[in-house]
Amino acid sequence: MRVAALDDDVDQLDLVKCTLQAIGHDCHVFAEGAALRRELQRETFDLLVLDWHLPDITGPEIVRWVRANLQDRIPILFVTNRHEERDIVEGLAAGADDFMVKPMRVGELAARVRALLRRAYLDALPEEQVWGRYRFVLASRQLEIDGRPVALTQKEFDLALFLFRNSGRLISRQHLLETIWGASNPPGTELMSRSLDTHISRVRKVLGLRPESGYRLASIYGQGYRFETIASDESSAV
Repeated sequence: MRVAALDDDVDQLDLVKCTLQAIGHDCHVFAEGAALRRELQRETFDLLVLDWHLPDITGPEIVRWVRANLQDRIPILFVTNRHEERDIVEGLAAGADDFMVKPMRVGELAARVRALLRRAYLDALPEEQVWGRYRFVLASRQLEIDGRPVALTQKEFDLALFLFRNSGRLISRQHLLETIWGASNPPGTELMSRSLDTHISRVRKVLGLRPESGYRLASIYGQGYRFETIASDESSAV
């Protein structure tokens, strides 16, 4: 998963980043609220880990901005020195999903992150995932459409499955590169970007992702992609 962590304490940021990377997540760190807000306007994340006290804005203000301005409901974890009941109430009322008091314990952080992601997303995929005509068989990494096997490369299979699992979400290009290609700062970024375009085009073509099929893979200029389910009345009108 792709996580953004916000804290003006460099040591705390390093600890959060190392802890999350150790359990398999990509972690992007920010020392100022304004920098995180700018990034959230052009990039997408699966989880936010926020401090309360920041040089330019408070944690609750960030949470309220996220809830008011982002369409997707990203899970949010506060990690802060504040521990009074009224602080916890304020943080949760602002829209946070969980609250953790410093000094931070890495085992607890890892457990809370896992729990939040499990509640927000599918914790583990069953052996098969089915969306209408599309059946993903994970053990054999095989996609079937109307019961017929479809030839896909591993990356194309991963990309198609990720899009179906995240239907309705706006996903940035960098988010896709990190998730499917598995690198926070992939070498040869321009080449990787062209590879993503090629994979998107092929998945759209091979899977027939057109409104009349009930699904649409839309390019959102300057932001990324949104995979959408099309209502039957809308698809019939196309």
